[in-house]
Amino acid sequence: MNLHEYQAKDIFRSHGISTPAGEVVTTPSAAESAAARAGGPVMVKAQVHAGGRGKAGGVKYCKSPAEAREKASAILGMKIKGLTVEKVLVTPAAEIASEAYVGIIVDRARKKPVFMVSAAGGMDIEEVAAKTPEKIRYHAVDVRYGLLPFEALELGFFLYSDAKLARAAARVMQQLYAAFMGSGCSLAEINPLVVTSAGEILALDGKMVIDDNELDRRPEVEALRDVSSENPAEVDARNHSLSFIMLEGNVGCVVNGAGLAMATMDLVKYYGGEPANFLDIGGSSNPEKVVNALRIITADANVKVILFNIFGGITRTDDVANGIVAAIKASPLKVPLVIRLTGTNEEIALKILAENGLNASADMDEAVEQAVKLAKGGKAA
Repeated sequence: MNLHEYQAKDIFRSHGISTPAGEVVTTPSAAESAAARAGGPVMVKAQVHAGGRGKAGGVKYCKSPAEAREKASAILGMKIKGLTVEKVLVTPAAEIASEAYVGIIVDRARKKPVFMVSAAGGMDIEEVAAKTPEKIRYHAVDVRYGLLPFEALELGFFLYSDAKLARAAARVMQQLYAAFMGSGCSLAEINPLVVTSAGEILALDGKMVIDDNELDRRPEVEALRDVSSENPAEVDARNHSLSFIMLEGNVGCVVNGAGLAMATMDLVKYYGGEPANFLDIGGSSNPEKVVNALRIITADANVKVILFNIFGGITRTDDVANGIVAAIKASPLKVPLVIRLTGTNEEIALKILAENGLNASADMDEAVEQAVKLAKGGKAA
């Protein structure tokens, strides 16, 4: 679950990190009023769950309340990576002397939170890592002890030669680590962490991504979810207990089990295709899940073929077959359907499909290869 910048900053402040004050507004007139209350130049910043807001024109410097109204009018309603901006943050502009990057991610290989810090803040950290990796310092944290003071100070001195600034940055890192662990994050970052012309360290921007597995025990964090800024198809899938992530390909995939889903997407790419989604119906044998899965996938205009890849262990393949038949009867498909189905009650499932004019293969490679061929405009074998 992603948080908006203003939500991340609220959490940062609750852990003692200094961030500029700001107001979240939804109309140009409210932006003008917020800028007037700020009493000086402001930044008007789109609040949307997408990176690259500045490059897309979603972050603007404004010298006056009237200009804030004008810029907010242009930003509100604009689309950034397919998401509509419905609110903006109006925050005082800072006089920046230098910028740095401080972030924490969960490193699954090390099974630890890992700090990444760089004096090259204010730009894409991925670009820095690719072109000038020596500008980034990594540090894995032992969660039994947290980020120890001497570790934080070492990272602080990597950013600043001035001892006062290094100590201040070290405090920010310990506070960020507390926010990261306290909110169940998979990522938390400050970009940029700035030193102002007055020598103050501020978190000028903030990003937090929450591990969905943490939400059941953190209802106060889940309450921050903004479904209006999420992909509607992914929200729909979550509401129907489906694991779904939209991608950019044209082979729609319906699979049971995350591991099989990943293998299926790899095989699609192996045969020269591109998966349109990750969709895991899980181990449930509820035909309604299949109906909802097909409904969600067929809503994507990019999908040229639908591939079912079902290995029935806990999942009963006859229930999947019934779900496919029910979905097609309710809403006939406009794209080809390829089915690979094997496992529990396989014979019953094949009979159900055959009675409804559908065929299924037991061979995964054969089914995937056929789906990719159909997606490219070929004919079924």
